[in-house]
Amino acid sequence: MALILTRQNVPTLNRSDFCAADGLRRGAYILADAPQGNPALILIASGSEVGLIVAARQMLEEKNIAVRLVSMPCWELFEAQSQDYRDSVLLPSVRARLAVEAGVTQGWHRYVGDQGYVIGVDRFGASAPGPVVMREYGFNVEHVCKQALALLQKKRA
Repeated sequence: MALILTRQNVPTLNRSDFCAADGLRRGAYILADAPQGNPALILIASGSEVGLIVAARQMLEEKNIAVRLVSMPCWELFEAQSQDYRDSVLLPSVRARLAVEAGVTQGWHRYVGDQGYVIGVDRFGASAPGPVVMREYGFNVEHVCKQALALLQKKRA
């Protein structure tokens, strides 16, 4: 048993709208899938950022973009899974992938690939109220959607 806490106020996910959390034992799992399991884009997050990708998915789907959400709380457990399982979560055919990590981007590139992008923080020293810092670093729905749309445009170019 574990008690997991965060300093941020995070939304509680309604598990009747999202997949059960039992996939967490595997390190990463599909939190919500695109219609017919055919996404144009995969959004990945690990912790308190999950609420952000959930909100971004809603906005992107309003633009008729099919999105898969992946919760990836533990790289090590995910890497211990079979290649088939890993490929079923992070479809090799979907190269437009965006990870959102309110920490360093190091390590995330192996999951987003050469055509993906990571929104993260690779610098330090910012001082302001938390919501201001998060907004300035791009941790808001608008910025996530902007980066997602840029990935999709790059894919079409």
